[in-house]
Amino acid sequence: MALWNPFFAAVCVLLSLSAQAVAKEVLVEPGGSSLAEAIAAASPGDRLRLLPGDHRGGVVVGTSLALQGEAGARVVGSGKGHVLVLDAPDIKVSGLTITGSGLKLETEDSGIFATKKALGARIEGNRLEDNLIGVYLKGAKDAVVKDNHIVGRRDLRVNERGNGVHIWNAPGAMVEGNDIRYGRDGIFVTTSKRNVFRDNVMRDLRFAIHYMYTNRSEVTGNRSFGNHVGFALMYSRGLTVQGNLSEADRDHGLLLNYANGADIAGNRVTGGADGKGPEKCVFIYNANKNRIRGNHFEGCDIGIHFTAGSERNAFSGNAFIGNRTQVKYVGTRQLEWSNEEAGNYWSDHAAFDLDGDGVADSPYHPNDLVDQVVWRHPLALMLLNSPATQALRWSQSAFPGLRPGGVTDSFPLMRPKGLEQDG
Repeated sequence: MALWNPFFAAVCVLLSLSAQAVAKEVLVEPGGSSLAEAIAAASPGDRLRLLPGDHRGGVVVGTSLALQGEAGARVVGSGKGHVLVLDAPDIKVSGLTITGSGLKLETEDSGIFATKKALGARIEGNRLEDNLIGVYLKGAKDAVVKDNHIVGRRDLRVNERGNGVHIWNAPGAMVEGNDIRYGRDGIFVTTSKRNVFRDNVMRDLRFAIHYMYTNRSEVTGNRSFGNHVGFALMYSRGLTVQGNLSEADRDHGLLLNYANGADIAGNRVTGGADGKGPEKCVFIYNANKNRIRGNHFEGCDIGIHFTAGSERNAFSGNAFIGNRTQVKYVGTRQLEWSNEEAGNYWSDHAAFDLDGDGVADSPYHPNDLVDQVVWRHPLALMLLNSPATQALRWSQSAFPGLRPGGVTDSFPLMRPKGLEQDG
């Protein structure tokens, strides 16, 4: 084992102090090629303070430095390619308005484009507007995108727009406290792991958060308002999805498609101030082994649509309130939706609690034979109030053996619980 050498240690300290001593702060005047020249002349650790005015974009930052904007400092692209490219570790970009990227999805034109060399990049407190993609982390491990205001394009069709924050293979990346509006998706991530998306606000988008092939990650405390879909979790494993809000999203509040082993707790999906909610609070398609607990689903056309072979999901402590149809399940299997004798609250379940234990004395069955017929044959809606359908419902109540496969909550709650985080 090597012995500790005090001389070598002293040299290391002196070298570190020397590097800090030579790091400098440089004022960058707006206009011309001043920004590109300042970046080219900078040394690692330097801070470039951009003075108010327009600075020419389309530049590559290939040194570990800080770009800090004073109030009114803008980096403006030419309308082609990226505005800023981060191509070195430990770069910090803060306090800037960044605008004017190109409009080509095939070249991933972005306001800020962080390459795989941009390890630990910090993009904080900026305004990114009228770019195709706001921030793209392409392989930038452990990068942070925090407290930015990102406004996407509105003058393009949805399939021509880019995302507010786009992440590809950037393990450990954190996206926190951003306000994202317009464009395609608020945050889109694919082929990554250990990402954290926390406390972001997203409005007027297709999907607020869109997960693809991303594992062991966290989605907490985010708020989605008026998007097509709030939180779309697809082809991903081991996600923690807690304390998020979907309000007045149009199609789905929460969508699980091949999402497995997730902990989905304490989330809230509701309609807007006009009382109009999503078509489906939750849509679960071939998603398995998920814990769905302590969530609040209210005011949707369908509380939860459950289909395509989803298995071994545990439901408990959820509140389904005032949904036109609480559960839509088309299948022949019998599904138990309580977990360890802990059920859910269903606002349409008329039941007694004679022993006062907070659990209804009768199980909850959300769907019957008529529901199954209507879902399989929509034209049967015309016969919904006919004597034939009334006879079907009477027969099922008189002979429970006629009940089709479907959902049963054997321990339904008499009142909704608080949004639990550990129940």
